[in-house]
Amino acid sequence: MILIPILALVIGILIPYFLKIGPLQGITGQYLAVACLAGLDTVCGGIRTGLEEKFNSAVFYSGFVFNICIAFGLAWFGDRIGINLFLIAALVLGQRIFSNLSIIRRQILTKWRSDRERKAAQLQAQTQNQPQANP
Repeated sequence: MILIPILALVIGILIPYFLKIGPLQGITGQYLAVACLAGLDTVCGGIRTGLEEKFNSAVFYSGFVFNICIAFGLAWFGDRIGINLFLIAALVLGQRIFSNLSIIRRQILTKWRSDRERKAAQLQAQTQNQPQANP
């Protein structure tokens, strides 16, 4: 289940690469950038909840669309009132992405350590249960 968001991210990166789409100019680039940050934030949150075994696909998909619409709308509204809310959205989304990535890293390290300790305990139990050879 965790592979779905990772696969979607890879596909999203590869499509523009193979279509040879050049850099977007001006306001369109800002809107797309904030939408991409919102999508990446949702993907990182999906990976985190997958590792916590709390993943819900309905929440993920609705959150993906909703976060992108909110971020896009915030940037658009900021342009209309003359305030660059794009930077605020980018700052908040960036902070959330780094927070999710740090939680993901901690969960992976904790799982790796517990697996390693469990294997070491199993190996130790096996060596203790083996009969000793008498010379």
